[in-house]
Amino acid sequence: MKLVKSLLLGSAAGLTVVAGAQAADLPIKKAAPVEYVRVCSTHGAGFFYIPGTDTCLRVSGRARFQATYLQSFYRGGVVGGGDLTGFQGLGRLNLDARTATGYGTLRAFVRFDLAYGTGPFLASGTQRLAGTGFPGQGVDTFGRSVTTVNVDKAFIQFAGFTAGRAASFFDFYAHDLEFVGSSLGSDISSTNLLAYTATFGQGFSATLSMEDPLLRKTPVFGSGTAGTNFVNYQVFTAGSGNFTPVLGTNAFGQPVIADYDVVQRQRLPDFVGALRYDAAWGSAQVSAAVHEINTANAASVRSFAGFSTAGAVAPRPGSDYGWAVQGGLKVNLPFIAAGDLLYLQGSYGEGALRYTGYNAWLGGYTASASLAAGTSLGTSLVDAVVDPLTGKLDLSKSWTVSAAYLHYWAPEWRSAVFGSYGEVSYGKASRGNLGFVNQIGGFATSSLPSPFAAGFGFSSQLRDTNQIVAGASLIWSPVRDLDIGLEGNYARLALQSGRVIDQNKAPGVSAASVTSVVNGVPFAGAVALPTASATDTFQIRMRVQRDF
Repeated sequence: MKLVKSLLLGSAAGLTVVAGAQAADLPIKKAAPVEYVRVCSTHGAGFFYIPGTDTCLRVSGRARFQATYLQSFYRGGVVGGGDLTGFQGLGRLNLDARTATGYGTLRAFVRFDLAYGTGPFLASGTQRLAGTGFPGQGVDTFGRSVTTVNVDKAFIQFAGFTAGRAASFFDFYAHDLEFVGSSLGSDISSTNLLAYTATFGQGFSATLSMEDPLLRKTPVFGSGTAGTNFVNYQVFTAGSGNFTPVLGTNAFGQPVIADYDVVQRQRLPDFVGALRYDAAWGSAQVSAAVHEINTANAASVRSFAGFSTAGAVAPRPGSDYGWAVQGGLKVNLPFIAAGDLLYLQGSYGEGALRYTGYNAWLGGYTASASLAAGTSLGTSLVDAVVDPLTGKLDLSKSWTVSAAYLHYWAPEWRSAVFGSYGEVSYGKASRGNLGFVNQIGGFATSSLPSPFAAGFGFSSQLRDTNQIVAGASLIWSPVRDLDIGLEGNYARLALQSGRVIDQNKAPGVSAASVTSVVNGVPFAGAVALPTASATDTFQIRMRVQRDF
């Protein structure tokens, strides 16, 4: 047995020596050196080199909780009717990549926002209409809970060019000091564009931008709803191909009427120009924009009382062009307190509500809106009305002014106060003609009565209105990049003149139901109807936000 053990141990030892000798003859392969992440100081704090490249990257983001309380005067079937509180959680991711080149810095920036909101305001109808918000489908959640998925930014900047999804170059203040955009004024933080910016002198720059028109459109006045054609009724003369200021007839001499599809098609981009000056004291900007307003062909042609429409020709109204101008000023006020600043801004436009921002509080992409569910009155929010007798687009006119001031009480305490005023007006002739055509011959297509009817003066449709929006906030930042704050907002919507049916006290009663007026009081049958000339509301928001 001892002999066997000795033979086995000896054999093992011999094999070990041979294996070691063979291993010593093999080439040794060194591991590749580890490339550690290096700080990139060329483009500011927070950047590092992407390993293996000369591109610097900065990763940042945001987490936010927000809650709101908003007045509601109605508990009926409208979306959000009766909801008083809402909540939102938001997550944001920013990626900023920059490379130094012989033509200057090549930059690519991407921002993703993911949010879930419930209740009034935070379940934003504007986000749903713009295609970035997706509503819950349950009985209790439909339209009251919204998941928002938004590529807020995705642009490339190189040699003066900006291409991709970015903030509109028309905008200036853009609600910079507010929790959520409330004051009146333009704020399209995300749109698709191609722009060139030239710098000259000391602090001067000029930009020409070609921008996506879709996010700047509001409806041409009609009676449809989202997802269907907005229909406007036009009267024309049979066979002539031209609109005339008289009722049209077909080949048999019978009056005819055409249902027009007034959903705007995307044909031309918006063109924006801006001249800007930046200095140590602040900034100033003047900008202008133009965008096309158009309609489609007649969807159908009909006669009164069902008579034949043979021989009738329905021309299409021509396109028109909305436009807007804006001026803005930002002044740094370090002599009051470090970080203090003041914004002043004003704008005017025709056929350009989304540029003047008259509908910033009320919400974009809708033909009409009110301050809150069940408030006394609402207002039309359209860029144009097709006059049914002339066939021409009658553009709305709007203007807004706003101011905002940020003050630091201490390094960790700050407040913002902001206020704005605006007006919108519509053509009196086109409103009267539209009401007349809507009612004659049994073709009533909206609650806008004939100008000869008792209720015409009590309809809120296409009425001239004004708005006041004001607010203030208090924010505590106990540590850097952490904000805990409260904000209160007040808004008032009023008619420029006259009164309308009070929808809070008489919900669902339209001006078309008014049969008589006695001493300025409208009656529906023998029942006196309540009226109003203004309505107001307030809301309170709180926020906890961490940027990193």
